[in-house]
Amino acid sequence: TSFSQDEPSNLDEMPLMMSEEGFENDESDYQTLPRARVNQRQRGLGWFLLGGWKVLCGSCCDCLAHICRRKKELKARTVWLGSPEKCEEKYPKNGIKNQKYNIFTFVPGVLYQQFKFFLNLYFLVVACSQFVPSLKIGYLYTYWAPLGFVLTVTMVREAVDEVRRYQRDKEMNSQLYSKLTVRGKIQVKSSDIQVGDLIIVDKLDGETDWKLKVAVGCTQRLPAVGDLFSISAYVYAQKPQLDIHSFEGNFTREDTDPQIHESLSIENTLWASTVVASGTVIGVVIYTGKETRSVLNTSYAKNKVGLLDLELNRLTKALFLAQVVLSIVMVALQGFVGPWLSNLCRFVVLFSYIIPISLRVNLDMGKSAYGWMIMKDENIPGTVVRTSTIPEELGRLVYLLTDKTGTLTQNEMVFKRLHLGTVSYGTDTMDEIQNHIVKSYAQVTSQPSNGSTSGSTPSRKTQTSCPKVRKSVSSRIHEAVKAIALCHNVTPVYESHAIVNGETESAEADQDYSDDNRTYQASSPDEVELVRWTESVGLTLVNRDLNSLQLKTPSGQILSFHILQIFPFTSESKRMGIIVREELTGDITFYMKGADVAMASIVQYNDWLEEECGNMAREGLRTLVVAKKSLSEEQYQDFESRYNQAKLSIHDRGLKVAAVVESLEREMELLCLTGVEDQLQADVRPTLELLRNAGIKIWMLTGDKLETATCIAKSSHLVSRNQDIHVFKPQVSSRGEAHLELNAFRRKHDCALVISGDSLEVCLRYYEHEFVELACQCPAVVCCRCSPTQKAQIVTLLQQHTANRTCAIGDGGNDVSMIQAADCGIGIEGKEGKQASLAADFSITQFKHIGRLLMVHGRNSYKRSAALGQFVMHRGMIISTMQAVFSSVFYFASVPLYQGFLMVGYATMYTMFPVFSLVLDQDVKPDMALLYPELYKDLTKGRSLSFKTFLIWVLISVYQGGILMYGALVLFESEFVHVVAISFTALVLTELLMVALTIRTWHWLMVVAEFFSLGCYLASLAFLNEYFDLSFITTWPFLWKVSSITLVSCLPLYIIKYLKRKFSPPSYSKLSS
Repeated sequence: TSFSQDEPSNLDEMPLMMSEEGFENDESDYQTLPRARVNQRQRGLGWFLLGGWKVLCGSCCDCLAHICRRKKELKARTVWLGSPEKCEEKYPKNGIKNQKYNIFTFVPGVLYQQFKFFLNLYFLVVACSQFVPSLKIGYLYTYWAPLGFVLTVTMVREAVDEVRRYQRDKEMNSQLYSKLTVRGKIQVKSSDIQVGDLIIVDKLDGETDWKLKVAVGCTQRLPAVGDLFSISAYVYAQKPQLDIHSFEGNFTREDTDPQIHESLSIENTLWASTVVASGTVIGVVIYTGKETRSVLNTSYAKNKVGLLDLELNRLTKALFLAQVVLSIVMVALQGFVGPWLSNLCRFVVLFSYIIPISLRVNLDMGKSAYGWMIMKDENIPGTVVRTSTIPEELGRLVYLLTDKTGTLTQNEMVFKRLHLGTVSYGTDTMDEIQNHIVKSYAQVTSQPSNGSTSGSTPSRKTQTSCPKVRKSVSSRIHEAVKAIALCHNVTPVYESHAIVNGETESAEADQDYSDDNRTYQASSPDEVELVRWTESVGLTLVNRDLNSLQLKTPSGQILSFHILQIFPFTSESKRMGIIVREELTGDITFYMKGADVAMASIVQYNDWLEEECGNMAREGLRTLVVAKKSLSEEQYQDFESRYNQAKLSIHDRGLKVAAVVESLEREMELLCLTGVEDQLQADVRPTLELLRNAGIKIWMLTGDKLETATCIAKSSHLVSRNQDIHVFKPQVSSRGEAHLELNAFRRKHDCALVISGDSLEVCLRYYEHEFVELACQCPAVVCCRCSPTQKAQIVTLLQQHTANRTCAIGDGGNDVSMIQAADCGIGIEGKEGKQASLAADFSITQFKHIGRLLMVHGRNSYKRSAALGQFVMHRGMIISTMQAVFSSVFYFASVPLYQGFLMVGYATMYTMFPVFSLVLDQDVKPDMALLYPELYKDLTKGRSLSFKTFLIWVLISVYQGGILMYGALVLFESEFVHVVAISFTALVLTELLMVALTIRTWHWLMVVAEFFSLGCYLASLAFLNEYFDLSFITTWPFLWKVSSITLVSCLPLYIIKYLKRKFSPPSYSKLSS
């Protein structure tokens, strides 16, 4: 498709591409156009009056917002080599920015996040009301000090997080890269890289997951690096998109005649943070900043709010209603006389203690304490709490969504089984294979090699001999091992022993093929393991470049093969192929290996493949079928011409290429079946069992193949042995198919579901609600071939449909969006780097730690916060009840019972420590919680903090407040002056006793806190002369009256608690007794 002029070629290519994309994206618009026109006709004056003005205002605001942050439409692009200034569009900067605020938005942003909560907004209003003289009650500091404290603490915490984010971004943006210019190499910062720059990537060490990448052919022939600037060439690339597994583009060089066109695919591209295994690479920048695949695939971190905080927010609204009702009742009893409106407001302010401002402070400090305890736990070393606001979520989880590779498995493979149809070799019989290989290669070399043909006669004979004669086992092993050693994408890399004056090439020059310093690199660990295995049985891969392969036989002879074509593994084809020509004999052979589903139809008829694949899968092995086909020179030449033609087509390139390759994939000779085991992480089985017993439903979301995912689900006991597995049809494309499949699935009971990403997409498009409902009843669900964005979609789906809490756990960059979308994200620091653990709310070092994190820490955090929150509310309600009784006795006067410092001191010095010491309380010992995970089920019902428990606390508060106030008034009719001293002392004592009543397991710090607070109170009595009369406090009547009031207010509760413990004990107390 080379044109003599350069103009038409662009024009011919461009409009077609654009028009196709246009049609794909605009389908929805075409459907909406006619309807929109109909609607506009009916608008008139009536419409405007009836609420059209609302719509208009709204749409104006939307327009303004749209203009302010207009999203640029993403288009396909043409990038000229080494000349960013030629780009006709403006592309985004290459900087990374993870911060939530900037200098100007920080204060408003944080304040908005705080006052979004009803609680804080309410306090702001109450505090501001104190500036109005008619509403002023007591001192300003009683209202402003607590509010100021809360806001300062929050601001500091947010600022620290923000600075940390800024430093991380700065570090990333200021990394230096080598850029090639006309004047040679220069260093540029990462944030200054532009589209069209030529960047040099050097050799580095790092990742474990190697992929083979291919350079553009025509630029390889240039004599020097600088010549890249003298040619006129451009890359035409598709628009930025989410799919990380595909890329379509063309490379065109214009200044030659005829023009050179080359097709570009995903294997011609590199990601930004790529590491090169050997040599250096010069690449042209195609996407930058927000348009790179990695950024497009990450979602923004949202501010996570725990369920407990939402529940407490609901309760505070209920309290607020109670407070308003109480104030109205008070004014009504007054008879609405005088300035009753201002009286009403004064009552609202007086009773504002019903809603305690210290609730947020206490809870926030509690959360920090839980975080500290989690990080200090020796049983789960290396655990980091990155989001301190949601530790209670760990105690309420119902769904756990986990990644597979690196999370459940170690991503380390071990070769376990070779099956040849009639005979199967396991780990204990590998030495037999070795003997066969040594023998067969000895035969080959022992014959006098007078000419190239005789060297390989044995193998030649077996191929051409009559097919009816069965081959000997030895020759079949020989063929199978040779196929496994040739059909792969593995490259051997040699570590140079001594670096001679800074040159590392010495190793390659010496052809130093010694075994001790060879490592293999490939994109999948399975392939590396297969090649390592062939090395262990005697056939070693010693060298590999783009067009040749060398194998070393047991006797040390080197066999060379010329690589003619490679067909890489893709998720659609599920197989990979290679065509090689043996240099010694000139034989052309097409080898192929792939998943049993894909290969079953390609290989010749046989009666054992399906059965054996099933057997291996049940053992949890990953299976690969290996096959071969010998080609004649003519067959190959015919194939090559058709293949090259298909590769240059612009439309449906993938389909055309696949069709040509499929013409070869017929009637192939089945060689063997291999089984490789992916080893599980430590203690995965007991951990999954623990979680399942705790009532947590586990979903495995993985990018892996359906077969592999099913294998791991079985071997990790995610699906128990006797459970059925329903495999959802992989290629469901239409609504009807989805309907049939869902119906088939509905008929099955208690079986695990395995579904692939594309089928899932179709089901969600048409039957979202039904599908989620069915899937949620399953004991386990496995989704395979999921893209990162899909993982996040599944999380949000569960949140919307079930209203239960979800937790996502993963270890790689592809799990980040899922981790951020979940209510609680856990990252594992694994081989795939730290990306997931940095984005997560909690990061752990091993999967097995999740059991303790949820059962022990999650349980404690939730139980403690629930107790703490309700107790702090009780503390506010009791004093409001006393205020109400006080006002009603004294002719409904809106006068405060306790002035200035007493109020501040009550909420801080006198009761803060004992109440806060509730964060040390635990109802079950950690070992018990892990031994009986069933206890965790109770937590998910949310019974520790509900309207029921809240009402019980309200009743207690009303009872106690009433007793304290009436008691003080009844017993001290004569000395009314002292009513404040008596009721306040009794109140403080009651609070301390109530804390003791609430505690389930004592801790020495709790005792200290109780006595410390009591001491503080007694000490402060001496200084508070304006409130207390010292001479009276030291008399006997005062002591016995206070004691009796306190006793009446607390004793009944102790008795009730004892009876309740005796007659209906909670589930955990049965265990601990």
